[in-house]
Amino acid sequence: MTNELITRGEHSLIRTYESQPIVLDHGQSCYMYDTDGKKYVDYAAGIAVASLGHANPVVLKAINDQAKKVITCQASYATEPKIKCAEYMIANSCFDLVYFSNSGTESMEAALKTARKWAYEEKSKEANEFICFHNSFHGRTYGSVSITEKSLHQPFFGPYIPGVHFADFNDLESVKKRISKKTAAIIVEPVQGEGGLYPATSEFLQGLRDLCDKEQIALIFDEIQAGMGRLGTFTAYESFGVEPDIGTYAKGMGSGFPVGAMMAKRAFGKHIIPGDHGTTYGGNPLACAVALAVMQEINTPAFLNNVKETGKILVDGLNELKRESNKIEDVRGMGLMVGVDAHVEIKDLIRGAQKNGLLTTQAGKRTLRLTPPLVAGRQQAEEAVEILAKTLKEL
Repeated sequence: MTNELITRGEHSLIRTYESQPIVLDHGQSCYMYDTDGKKYVDYAAGIAVASLGHANPVVLKAINDQAKKVITCQASYATEPKIKCAEYMIANSCFDLVYFSNSGTESMEAALKTARKWAYEEKSKEANEFICFHNSFHGRTYGSVSITEKSLHQPFFGPYIPGVHFADFNDLESVKKRISKKTAAIIVEPVQGEGGLYPATSEFLQGLRDLCDKEQIALIFDEIQAGMGRLGTFTAYESFGVEPDIGTYAKGMGSGFPVGAMMAKRAFGKHIIPGDHGTTYGGNPLACAVALAVMQEINTPAFLNNVKETGKILVDGLNELKRESNKIEDVRGMGLMVGVDAHVEIKDLIRGAQKNGLLTTQAGKRTLRLTPPLVAGRQQAEEAVEILAKTLKEL
């Protein structure tokens, strides 16, 4: 059945990803099972999405309870799930206003439009340019891909939006060289995800904050992958002690249910008025009910401490493996967002680990990305390290 399903998919689906040699069937907590019944430790989690793992009772209850009432309605109507979800996010962040979306790239589109309108009305009509960073990733819609460096290597999708300048990550001087009176916003990932799991330094982010305050520029944090408990804090910016003006969220926010958000301080968010932006599905009662349940589960001291502790166990185990093997070059990351550079082909490492029962993903050209469900503990961390050790020996 596995090969049949893969073949059927290759004939019916647009090929946006390379086909995997397995078909996933179901999951339970931190484990996935394929259609042949094989068990895998899930250190992909849908690329940092399944924050509460698979078949989590909190998520299932939220879906079932809300689906019995109302799933969707037009956004001009207030619903209790949407208001309660927004109020919770505001109460637990530095932001004042929330716009709900369906995905990370939609959250980023909303952030770009908000920054441009704020700059148009508060700075100048010419202030419509953005500064972002090499090795960044912000999504796949046109605004998001325009501020993602990888787009420069895909000219067949051009032209992209103009006025985008790329600086060097963790290099404040390279940012200063690109600032002009036309700069509307600086967009940065606190931890670069697709770029290879590189954390920003607190000094760098504080430097960006100071520059933005001095030059009247909006500071946007893309927390789509790093936020929602992934670093051991509810929001990623808390891990660095630097507040942005606008933040974008998705992925782990719904633990697999499609939902995202842009949050903004009032001085920025108030510039978006009816007719400027909108969404059909964003903020629907079902998505907001699930997101609220997920965030309430994540945002507790015990849960966040487990993320930090499990992340430390994982990194310590990987560093021990690095000392024992000459095949690991670097281990880095924060919380349960960890990257491993190895002296082997990453695709071979991913396939070998998969064969041995571990699901992972690739970030950048040469980094193994480990982003397990945030409910993972010592057992899953040790299992992941053990499987990677076995795989490296085989390679």
